[in-house]
Amino acid sequence: MTIEERAEKAVELKHNGHNCAQAVIGACSDFVDGDTEMMLKMTSGYTAGMGCMESTCGALNGAVMIAGILTDGKGTARTAAKLLKNFDQKSGATICKDLKGVETGKVLCPCDDCVRNAVMCLGEEFNGLT
Repeated sequence: MTIEERAEKAVELKHNGHNCAQAVIGACSDFVDGDTEMMLKMTSGYTAGMGCMESTCGALNGAVMIAGILTDGKGTARTAAKLLKNFDQKSGATICKDLKGVETGKVLCPCDDCVRNAVMCLGEEFNGLT
């Protein structure tokens, strides 16, 4: 599966009842060596940017969780920093309420694009996630 197909799978999952973090986790579930259902349950609280849009975008949180799996927990903080910077460049912010324009009225990045961008950032960091 190409990274673009993976990104579109994340959007499809988002449209089928998953939150942004779950959509990213689900699109990368073949990298989760374990219980994908458990991962989806674990990410259920990351809807609306955790804390009702007050915190980091759920899609970015999901990407960092997948990075933890792909790095086997070694150097994940550095990888997370790279993902955050890349996501910010693609999306215009990392905080959900900023992305959705809650205070400004200007949407920087809709959820579909946030999940796409999070998966694309993973692909860029991990050579296509193939």
